[in-house]
Amino acid sequence: MELPDFMNYASKFSQSDFVEKIARIAKRAGAKLVYAALILYYTLQSKKVSAANKAMIIGALGYMISPLDVIPDAIPIAGLTDDLAVLLYVLKKVWTDVDVDIQKKARERLSKWFDSDEIEEINDLFGTEK
Repeated sequence: MELPDFMNYASKFSQSDFVEKIARIAKRAGAKLVYAALILYYTLQSKKVSAANKAMIIGALGYMISPLDVIPDAIPIAGLTDDLAVLLYVLKKVWTDVDVDIQKKARERLSKWFDSDEIEEINDLFGTEK
């Protein structure tokens, strides 16, 4: 799957839209998508992150909350796969900016929305476990 130019979605991102979307789709999206989104959201707030990386993060989060997707969110199961792909792609690009405190903060927020067995899926965030 070819990723769209997610910078086209930067204008779609706002903190209130992000929080609203995450709250609305959390269970349907799964812990992995929500965790990746939260990490990017908290990384965006870090002063250590370059402007270029912040631009990528804003584009990815804007894509996630935009109603215009390659695969519409309303399609069961498949509808959020493009959002997850974009989030994971950008997360890999900025992973060096993600410190342990950001990961801990995202995990704590996740634990408010998901059961411990659901949270286990984030242990293989990038799908590298065999």
